[in-house]
Amino acid sequence: MAEVLAPEIKLPDPVEVSKAVSQIAERSQRLVSDFLQRQSAQNALALVENPGIGKAFLEMTQRLMADPFKLMEAQVGLWTQYVSLWQQGAAAMLGQRGADPLVKPARSDKRFKHEDWEHNALFDFIKQSYLLTSQWVQSTVAGVEGIDERTKKKLEFYTKQFVDALAPTNFAATNPEVIRTTLETGGENLLKGLTNLLEDLERGKGSLSIRMTDLTAFQPGVNIAATPGKVVFQNELMQLLQYSPSTESVYRKPLLIVPPWINKFYILDLRDKNSFIRWAVAQGNTVFVISWVNPDASYAARGFDDYLEHGITAALQAIERATGEREVNAVGYCLGGTLLSASTAWYAAGDHQPIASTTLFTTMLDFARPGELEVFIDDQQLDAIERRMQKQGYLDGAEMASTFNMLRANDLIWSFAVNNYLLGKDPFPFDLLYWNSDSTRMPAAMHSFYLRTMYMENRLIEPGGIEIDGTPIDLGKIKVPCYFISTIEDHIAPWKSTYMGARLPSGNTKFVLGGSGHIAGIVNPPAANKYGFWTNDATDGNLPESPEDFLAGATQNAGSWWTHWNQWVTSLPGGSAKVKARKPEDGALKVIEDAPGSYVKFRLDAQKKV
Repeated sequence: MAEVLAPEIKLPDPVEVSKAVSQIAERSQRLVSDFLQRQSAQNALALVENPGIGKAFLEMTQRLMADPFKLMEAQVGLWTQYVSLWQQGAAAMLGQRGADPLVKPARSDKRFKHEDWEHNALFDFIKQSYLLTSQWVQSTVAGVEGIDERTKKKLEFYTKQFVDALAPTNFAATNPEVIRTTLETGGENLLKGLTNLLEDLERGKGSLSIRMTDLTAFQPGVNIAATPGKVVFQNELMQLLQYSPSTESVYRKPLLIVPPWINKFYILDLRDKNSFIRWAVAQGNTVFVISWVNPDASYAARGFDDYLEHGITAALQAIERATGEREVNAVGYCLGGTLLSASTAWYAAGDHQPIASTTLFTTMLDFARPGELEVFIDDQQLDAIERRMQKQGYLDGAEMASTFNMLRANDLIWSFAVNNYLLGKDPFPFDLLYWNSDSTRMPAAMHSFYLRTMYMENRLIEPGGIEIDGTPIDLGKIKVPCYFISTIEDHIAPWKSTYMGARLPSGNTKFVLGGSGHIAGIVNPPAANKYGFWTNDATDGNLPESPEDFLAGATQNAGSWWTHWNQWVTSLPGGSAKVKARKPEDGALKVIEDAPGSYVKFRLDAQKKV
């Protein structure tokens, strides 16, 4: 057995400990008092307004008990594994290690990276016993028969939340790194961790708002969202940003980016090295970006029609006044891509199509297989969401952020809980996580329409399934060239679902599959030379019926899809034509303020502009 060095033990300073405990007690008392004052009968009812999850687990239990032999067989299997683990653990305690572990963490599991999980016999035993038990619990739930597929997915998801929460890494007494740190600092890490916890509770106004990054390290317009440009138009729903050129000439057709209203646009303009917007400007594009307002209760009735009329249509009209061009190449990201596609179909039913091409980042149009988000979408849960939205006029951004964080709980919840509260460390400054914590609200009408019409009823794929401003929407009438970029590890917009949506437009469509996930696979600059992407040139304009067929005939390419997209968009008819560079201040629109504008600077956690 490898020798394990004992940590140096530091005795705490009693004076400093006394001061810290006194401050913690004072803060805790204030928090509890504030919390109790905010409670009401309505808040209490919120805990039981969605009984669907409890009913699902009750049904599972009943079906398990209906087949006691199968349950006993599973229990015997677990017991047999535990006997083997006890024997192996006892031998290791006596210094007789050598047998391969019964179970190992997945290569992607970062929880057990500390060397003591492997080299210390006790912690190795704790690790393996947890992994055996968690795998047994999840496989037992997955093996229950007679439950419909939607309920089964819900059971498996919440079971994983349960076993992830009970991991030994999440507790001070069973995490070797925390034990060592506690001995080395004389417990200062735990006092600092408790202070961090109280700060997060205060910032969340009683709800735990885990800090994922240093919230003071970044400032939009200074060291993120800092690509030079101007706000050249605004209304009550959005600001339109035009970026300053960095080339002497630019492509004639402007580029309009439509971000999701569920997040802020600057995911595409983080820092210089990973800014898609700055890169697109450098390629010779006149780039315009919509920056959506962060709505309050007064926006409760704003719906899809409003986002088309006062969002995309208003932006296109402003771009025409600024540049004289009646056509643009348009990019939509996630929900922004769904809105862009519906808008493109809306224009296709009229006299003029101002969108010359669409590029869709991780965009779902066919919601038949929505992936892991499906566990949050059923009538009971949507009813509960709508009741909350009716009271306040919007869905709070923190609620949606919590939902997405649960999809990757170990990475986005528990790792920060251990770092901040048990190890007493401050989170590392990270631009992407700063953006992730900068959440936005969603208008009640818009969000309800989106969840029910798209996710629940999947009506966007039906010709005339939805109407916008009185016009039936038919995605099959989209005849402009389309470029779909999805990512192979996306858990928010699964690529196999986005692929099925890519088959709906009737124009020439190119589908590209990038590496990594929903964010990292898109924010993937060429200089990073990461991930790669798959193309299937033989299927351009005539995509195979299934995503599996597409991938079977695809070629993997190194590097970033950004350069591939740029070659595609400039190869379109009229795509290479250039004009003299357009400066925002020289156009027909009056400059309102510098980019990134004031709308994007409103933070919910600060309740003020930054």
